Order: sequence, then structure tokens, then C-alpha cells
Amino acid sequence: MKKLKPILSFILVITLVALLTTGCNQQESKNVNKTKELKKVTVSEVTHSVFYAPQYAAISQGFFEEEGLDIELINGGGADKVMTAVVSGQVDIGFSGCEQTVYVYNEGKENYVITFAQLTNKDGSFLVGREPDPNFTFDKLIGKEVIGGRKGGMPEMTFEYVLKQQGIDPQKDVHIDTSIQFDSMAAAFKSGQGDYVTLFEPVATQIEKDGSGYVVASIGEASGDVAYTAYNASKNFIEKNPNVIQKFTNAIYKGQRWVEQADYEEIAKAIHEFFPEMKFEDLVKVVQRYKDQDSWAKTPVMSKESFEHMQNIIEDAGVIEKRAPYEKLVTTEFAEKAVQEIK
Repeated sequence: MKKLKPILSFILVITLVALLTTGCNQQESKNVNKTKELKKVTVSEVTHSVFYAPQYAAISQGFFEEEGLDIELINGGGADKVMTAVVSGQVDIGFSGCEQTVYVYNEGKENYVITFAQLTNKDGSFLVGREPDPNFTFDKLIGKEVIGGRKGGMPEMTFEYVLKQQGIDPQKDVHIDTSIQFDSMAAAFKSGQGDYVTLFEPVATQIEKDGSGYVVASIGEASGDVAYTAYNASKNFIEKNPNVIQKFTNAIYKGQRWVEQADYEEIAKAIHEFFPEMKFEDLVKVVQRYKDQDSWAKTPVMSKESFEHMQNIIEDAGVIEKRAPYEKLVTTEFAEKAVQEIK
């Protein structure tokens, strides 16, 4: 009997090791299968900004994975470059101002680009001056030079729209520099160019932190609701991949719902991994700026009113002579289904 005890103990140990090994292998197999099951989707975003917090929250909270998608984000460095990538098939989905879809459609392309979900409903830029100005009014821009972004880009056109609403002629009363690429605007301002510059976050806060400039006004607050940053894909891609578009829209809506219910700190924690260079307290401040001015759309459904308001702005800027039909350039099918089914 004494001889049996060591033998039984040895058998027990071998059995436990075998079970543990089998369990680990099964778990590894599940993880591999899970990775294989995820459908990779490439998304070109117009820039990397806290303005798009619902998108980053959807990623960090696992909403895309819940929908079976693996998202690869690419910084397009400008809406025109995003649209080029979408039209050429270099990416699956574009994330930019929907004015770009109008330009493509007016070129007469058969495989034009369609917006299927919106993320923001306001301009996301802030006017930055060289000195603090808590009593800023837009008439202080008369006779000044403003770095405004690329001509034909939504931020620059919205800025011009705001000036006109304030009774200021953007062509005569203000010198707006549209020659500088979107990603280079902050660097140009820091080098001494211009009296003011329009910047997205977190760049505006970074400029404040190093003492190069100060936020004096919110362009989004001044311009009101407008169809702004949205997700688009080519007509052919949407027709061939309706399930991918639906799942993507579902995840975005979950992200929108989540940021609406979360407080500033919760949102900052959720997206901090996407902005590791920022101090947490600065990120909270930026999140608060965008949330307080209601920058994020409550649903991915883009209304005809907001789309036509966007066309009013770009038509008024003299960028287009022909308007595009909402019915062709916007589909609300996927967004409406997401809203109906996700509770």
C-alpha cells in the first residue's frame, strides 16, 4: 500500500498537468478563432482629434469587436486625401466632412461616395489668438491674418460662414490664409505666421500649454448644427458589404450612446490610450469643451436639413455651383436600423 501512494500521486499530478494543458490549448484556440472571426475594416480619418471621442470610445469599449469587426485607423491628413483613398479603394471607409461626397458626385463619377452615418453635428475647431481674450468678439478679426485651413475644406468654409453671420466680409475684411496644409497649421502659427489660427483639439490645448496661443472662441458654437464629420464609403462597397456597414454603424451608435451617458473623466479614461502624449487633466478639459457644446451627434442618422445646411455653406463659399441630391448621397437605412434595434 505504501508503494501505491507515490504511484497514485504521480498519476494525479500527470492528470492535472494534462487537464491544465488541454484547457490552455482550448483557450488559445478560442482566442485564435476569435481573431480569425473578426472582419478587418480599414478606416481613413481626416485627422486624429478628441473631437471624435465617440469613435475611440467605441473601439476601447469593445463595441466593434462585439459586432465582429477589427478596425484599422489610418490618419488621412485632410478630407481630400481621405476621399482619394476611398475612391481609389485603398481603404474601406472614409471619415471626413461630407462636403467631399458632393465634390465627387459633381465630378460625374459612377461609383460615387455615400454617407451612411454621422458622428459629429458641429464644427470641431477653435479660434486661437496670440493673447488671452475673454471678451473676444469676431469684429476683432477685421484687418487681421487668420490661418484658416485648406480652401474647400469644411473647417475653413464654416469659419467664413461664421464671419458672414457676424456681418464680416471674409474676402475683404479679413485675410484668410488657405495655403497651409491642415496638419501644418499649428506649426505655422507657432513659427510666427498669422494673428489667429483655427485648430482642432487636442492641438489647441497643446498650443495653450506651451504659451504659443490661447483659445478665444469656438467655431462650432458660433456656427450651430451642421452635417459635419461622417462615415462614407463608395457606392459599390456599400452594395457589396451591407453587413459590414450595418455592424460598423451599430458600433458607432453604441459609442455615441456611451459618451452621452458618461461623464468627462470616464470619457477621458476611455480614450486616453489614443492620446498618450496628453496629460489626463488636459484631456478631461478638452472632452468637457466638446461635450458641453454638444458637438457629438446623438445618433448616426444624418438629417436632410443638416445636409442642406452644409450645402448652403459650401455654395455660399463659392466652392460649388451645383448642389447634390441628399437622397443619393446619404443613406439612413443602416443608422435607422441601429437606433431601432440597439436599446
